[in-house]
Amino acid sequence: MLFEVWAPRAERVELRLEGRTHPMERDAAREGWWRTAAEAGPGARYGFALDGRPPLPDPRSRRLPDGPDGLSAVVDPAGFPWRHQWRGRQLPGAVLYELHIGTFTREGTFDAAAGRLPHLAELGVTHVELMPVCSFPGTHGWGYDGVAPWAVHEPYGGPEGLARFVDAAHGHGLGVVLDVVHNHLGPSGNHLPAFGPYFTDTHHTPWGAAVNLDAPGSDEVRAYFLGSALAWLRDYRLDGLRLDAVHALRDGRARHFLAELSSAVDALAAQVGRPLFLIGESDLNDPRTTTPREAGGHGLHAQWNDDFHHALHTFLTGERQGYYADFAADGARALVKTLGGGFFHDGTYSSFRGRGHGAPLNTLTTPAHRLLGYAQTHDQIGNRALGDRLSARLSPGLLACAAAVVLCSPFTPMLFMGEEWGAATPWQYFTDHQDPELAEAVRRGRRREFAAHGWAAEDIPDPQDPATRLRSCLDWTEPAREPHAALLDWYRRLIALRHAEPALTDPRWSYTHLSAAPDGCLAFGRGPLHVLVNPHPHPSETRLVPPAPAEIVAAWQPTDPPAADGTLRLPPETAVVLRSAE
Repeated sequence: MLFEVWAPRAERVELRLEGRTHPMERDAAREGWWRTAAEAGPGARYGFALDGRPPLPDPRSRRLPDGPDGLSAVVDPAGFPWRHQWRGRQLPGAVLYELHIGTFTREGTFDAAAGRLPHLAELGVTHVELMPVCSFPGTHGWGYDGVAPWAVHEPYGGPEGLARFVDAAHGHGLGVVLDVVHNHLGPSGNHLPAFGPYFTDTHHTPWGAAVNLDAPGSDEVRAYFLGSALAWLRDYRLDGLRLDAVHALRDGRARHFLAELSSAVDALAAQVGRPLFLIGESDLNDPRTTTPREAGGHGLHAQWNDDFHHALHTFLTGERQGYYADFAADGARALVKTLGGGFFHDGTYSSFRGRGHGAPLNTLTTPAHRLLGYAQTHDQIGNRALGDRLSARLSPGLLACAAAVVLCSPFTPMLFMGEEWGAATPWQYFTDHQDPELAEAVRRGRRREFAAHGWAAEDIPDPQDPATRLRSCLDWTEPAREPHAALLDWYRRLIALRHAEPALTDPRWSYTHLSAAPDGCLAFGRGPLHVLVNPHPHPSETRLVPPAPAEIVAAWQPTDPPAADGTLRLPPETAVVLRSAE
């Protein structure tokens, strides 16, 4: 087989394969590339020695059996034994489910997670969104410290484990989306700088030097990350990618990396004959992120919408510190604004940032499904001091209210694992750094961060303690017990309603009405459906708009039908969905 590596600064490169040394030659057709042919089958260990130094793993390694500091192993993606034909599932009309392989089950493997896929199929979600599975040092972690963008984390099950999981998901009719990180690599086990200018001091990010997307040598760096993204989609038959923190991709070129990536993904979709999509996480509130390339945008197919989350969170909890402050001034009206226009900060002043932020979406040209709506995510839970979910502070009724707003909104809904039954387990920040100094720095930094907000250091979970990860694993006995079982049934009913009612997946930003009552209750109508939410611990009266006869199709608590004039008495902390008679 052919072995290739980009090492433009090296004077001599050798392939070390199964204990033997093979000199490599410069590729006359590609500057900076080295190549050689050698006999090797799946599983063969190899690395590249630069200028006589010890061998390093292949930057494009598909498998690192001994972790990021060990040698690579040959993988033949064409040899994966796929059992199910798959034509793909598009993003419009989808319901996504974010999960972390290492805590979805206590076993923390692809195979164990695959055993829980029937639960997700019965729930009614359409796609599983996996948090990053690239190789990182140690066994357990969030995955955002990955250092090998082409390799699958071995403790999860390696490349074959991922392929088995995707195949099993497809067998249940579920698409699979993978979270990938292009904006930085982890602090330990990153060997890319030894091979070439993968990073640049021209720009800086919260994680240090930026990935080199526009400085000298950036052509090959861009190709490296583009190739990685396409390999995930092509070789593992994934349906889409979630791109982490795209606002941290520093790129001053005329054609942004995201536009280049979205063009390549669209071309691959045409080649393989199934829909593929990209979902960006962006802090910019910039409409260009999802604006089509031909209209001057980057052409991503969707983006996370944290503004919707923040508005919904403050509407239900009243929390107001940090970035919640602007939303909490009037949570109900903030929620109305995001439901009606996507971004809350659309050029308005952000007190958290101390400046104006964002720009308005054009709701006439931007389909609503291009924004993901959610009540909880790994970020919004795990980055809290104690990793507490909404279920730690809200009643089952308010959790049901959150579900109704998310699943009846015009956005593409996304759930975080365990949300559907109000999981009592936290989801905390945990690491498994092998470098003692790095581990201690992370521990101290975490405690220092939250001490500034009034937390006692001893109350902050130790990220390096294995118990922190274990506390974060889902308890799969909960869904059969109350109050979890009732909430799970509510989620199933709402998701089934979303699939059955075309008005709920209508991509237009069309409402028959959308308002917040003076008492803070929320009401909106989409087609013949009316969604009414009372977040208060006391009953509330509201009136359907227009006041037409309507039947209740879903209610968290028993609710009497509306009176002839459309007046409806809502029980405390409840959500109701009605259908107008036509």
